[in-house]
Amino acid sequence: MSNAALLRWAGLILVIILIALQLKLWVGGGGMAEVESLRAAVKKQTDENAGLQTRNQALAADVEDLKHGEQATEARARQELGLIKPGETFYQVVEPGAAASAPPPPPPVGPGGQ
Repeated sequence: MSNAALLRWAGLILVIILIALQLKLWVGGGGMAEVESLRAAVKKQTDENAGLQTRNQALAADVEDLKHGEQATEARARQELGLIKPGETFYQVVEPGAAASAPPPPPPVGPGGQ
């Protein structure tokens, strides 16, 4: 075998190895397609974590307000439970057309109780 033929065979083998490596890189397991799907999953999880972190901060602030402030507790009782203080007058504004779907007003508070 001559030197030129040997170089041709070596070049052909190197080209075949290069093609095989490129196929593994782009198509095979752990290749570029899998890397892109993992990047998309990480991006989605990062976005979800950021939203949950924001929600957790808001909830932590709400808990802190409830622990250390009467105003937050009072505001929540007024808003969610419809409670009023003794001596206050309750007014309910009903929009036209909403009277059929509105819940009945709370019963009046007697003296000495809530």
